[in-house]
Amino acid sequence: MSVATADPMLDIVTAAKRVLPGGSFGNMPAEVVLKDGKGGRIWDEAGREYVDFLLGSGPMFIGHGHPEVTAAVQGQVPLGTTFFANNRHGIALAEAIVAAVPCAEQVRFVCSGTEADLYAMRAARAFRRRDKILKFEGGYHGMSDYALMSMAPKNPGNFPRAIPDSAGIPKSVQDEMLIAAFNDIEMTESLIKEHRDELAGVIVEPFQRLLPPAPGFLQALRRVTQEHGIPLIFDEVVTGFRFAYGGAQEYYGVTPDLCTLGKIVGGGFALAAIAGRADIMAHFDKLAVADEDFLFQVGTLSGNPVASVAGLATLEVLRRPGTYERVFQTGRTLMAALDDLLRKAGIKARVIGEPPLFDVVFTEQPVRDYRGTLKGDKVIAARFNQLLRERGIMKGESKYYVSLAHTQADIDHTIGAWADSIKALAKD
Repeated sequence: MSVATADPMLDIVTAAKRVLPGGSFGNMPAEVVLKDGKGGRIWDEAGREYVDFLLGSGPMFIGHGHPEVTAAVQGQVPLGTTFFANNRHGIALAEAIVAAVPCAEQVRFVCSGTEADLYAMRAARAFRRRDKILKFEGGYHGMSDYALMSMAPKNPGNFPRAIPDSAGIPKSVQDEMLIAAFNDIEMTESLIKEHRDELAGVIVEPFQRLLPPAPGFLQALRRVTQEHGIPLIFDEVVTGFRFAYGGAQEYYGVTPDLCTLGKIVGGGFALAAIAGRADIMAHFDKLAVADEDFLFQVGTLSGNPVASVAGLATLEVLRRPGTYERVFQTGRTLMAALDDLLRKAGIKARVIGEPPLFDVVFTEQPVRDYRGTLKGDKVIAARFNQLLRERGIMKGESKYYVSLAHTQADIDHTIGAWADSIKALAKD
């Protein structure tokens, strides 16, 4: 039984540490306990206010508590929250995805990005009748055994050998994954050609965590996978509807065979999707393929009407003229300001990413792949994030997620917090 103190925040953190491993849901430190969100701001249980660049790890692209999303959800909840059967809102959302996303001919809903990536890889295996998947070192594709291969290895090994990132993964999984360096098309082409008869597919974040693709990299990857008939999967859980209405595949001008979507597409609710070519997606349809080629997939909450109406309302906002121009202008302003402040302070750092999603790596070396990010000074980065939180800026360990809801006041507050924190860093 807990004993109340004079500090409600302390009580909550104490309770969390008693009932949760590590005192958290596994995402943020136990001491970060958030209560409210509105627009581009959030408040914690102690009443402290922050400019929010965490955005729930990305879903709240149009801001917290958007009135149109809230109205859509409130309208649906009294009518039912899930049915385990088709509903017209989920079908309408699938239609919207097919209309928006270049590769999408059909859609299958799930509830998380992890599921979407797992099933996309499984669909490629069913289609190709092969087992191996090639992914890129540092690429994040959820929490499945296959995805947690060389996602964040502390001591990277020799390519293409996969390294497990978690306990509890069968050793046999290593043999089914090949690892290449992001932005190294020569290595990637060589591995694809060498293993073309074993490969089921290639999965890649077209924008890997914070790393933009090098000029021509995605185009060459598309060419070599097409040449050998190997499905190319874009993990667009983060970039879908963020970089453009049609996602990173529209933004970078490269169309994969399959893609995965999440975060924004559910409007802040639990919804994700696999989308792509009809002949590959047919493996989800028992009547369309032979028994041995059928890909079994069900989910209790998949395509539920609450998440679907939230997603539809979000996409309606994103279709309006000027939406993406505004987000990109906010991001460009912030990136330029951060780069300028660090340069003037003489701190060795590189601001990397794209305007809707960026961060700083404390190194003077170029950063173009996962091993480049390891050159960054993590002690300085952690100290910088701590200083910023003390000054009312909320972000994760890495990434500034920019939203449509961030205002000029939010920009000004952020730049002021950066300036003050950089002064403190310079004195350390």
